[in-house]
Amino acid sequence: MGPESELKVAVVGLGYIGLPTAAVIARTGAMVLGVDVREDVVATVNSGRVHIEEIDLDGLVSGVVARGTLRASTQIEPADVFVIAVPTPFCENHAPDIGYVLKATTTVATVLKPGDTVILESTSPVGTTEKLAEFLSQLRPDLKIPGHCDGTPDVAVAYCPERVLPGRIVVELIDNDRCIGGITARCSRKALQFYRRFVRGACVTTTARAAEMTKLVENAFRDVNIAFANELSVIAGGMGIDVWEVIRLANRHPRVNILSPGPGVGGHCIAVDPWFIVHGDPENARLIRTAREVNDGKTDYTIARAEELIAQIPGAPVACLGLAFKANIDDFRESPALKVAEHLAERHGSRIRVVEPHAGALPPSLAQHGATLIDIDTAIETCPVFIVLVDHEVFKSIPLGERANKLVYDTRGIWPDQPRPDAPSAGLRLAV
Repeated sequence: MGPESELKVAVVGLGYIGLPTAAVIARTGAMVLGVDVREDVVATVNSGRVHIEEIDLDGLVSGVVARGTLRASTQIEPADVFVIAVPTPFCENHAPDIGYVLKATTTVATVLKPGDTVILESTSPVGTTEKLAEFLSQLRPDLKIPGHCDGTPDVAVAYCPERVLPGRIVVELIDNDRCIGGITARCSRKALQFYRRFVRGACVTTTARAAEMTKLVENAFRDVNIAFANELSVIAGGMGIDVWEVIRLANRHPRVNILSPGPGVGGHCIAVDPWFIVHGDPENARLIRTAREVNDGKTDYTIARAEELIAQIPGAPVACLGLAFKANIDDFRESPALKVAEHLAERHGSRIRVVEPHAGALPPSLAQHGATLIDIDTAIETCPVFIVLVDHEVFKSIPLGERANKLVYDTRGIWPDQPRPDAPSAGLRLAV
């Protein structure tokens, strides 16, 4: 690869992972090209700005663009290392769709040369990296692709999934351990050499299939634990018990750590990746499938409870607090909060007022039904009904005096002091 200052890296996909990854690599002095199909994204990055909200990302991108180590384009160029960070959604039947990965592979293949390294970072079903290598061998029969040639390959192919938390992506890209799986051991070592340039955490090598499964398992583990909390909230509500108090007390046990329930599970990772495991072995992935069904079902449960609350004041404005899939970010992918708000807007139209401090405008799915975007002060002044869907910090700061006379359904448990009946029900907290 040569000295860091001479290293050329192409990052394909400038989304929530690709752009921070490109910027972090560029900060090391490598010459990084970010490739994206959206011309507006390319223009934004080249101006030193960002199109996503992430702590410290704007300053980092501005700095590396100004220094000339990061630029963006809709066209691929030759490089030493290619990092693929494109979406991997699922189809209607929850079957994984690796079409974006294969399209990115086609793009990379046009400029690939002997000595290059291709690394897939997109969360993918087991076997995707092998399919990528096979596809490369078909696209570029002139190159020796690992697993599809005799002797030493010309190109290294590996898989290294991100494992970052939105809101801490820039820090965790550097500090978190990385699991690097190559098609061959030589591929793993070559990818390891690349990641050691900018990762302070431990870099552990394994096989591509093991690395792919590791990423899926990490997210499925969290999904199963959240499903336990969500199922517990429904059971506790039916028994007239405050689930938040139960969780706080149970977690005082030294070996118990129950996660927080909510209106479901969102994001492109936890809400999607477990289905890749289920699709890979549907007969045996029973617990993982059930957890997904529980968490998806919690959104329907939340909608039903919200409707009960709204019906208590016919015609009154309703404030839905939050649309993002988690606190303090602007990412709405697979967001249960958005799904709840969409249902309520479709049913109640202009009665629905949305408070989302991380959005400049409402998604079309809400605006088309007459919902409006308002700030928190307006909500306090005009809305007697609050549906808390996201635990943004700004919502936690609303004092009791400004919400004591509201009908509140707190799906996140952010207001433990909210007045409520003697027999609360799964977060339903009403004014006395």
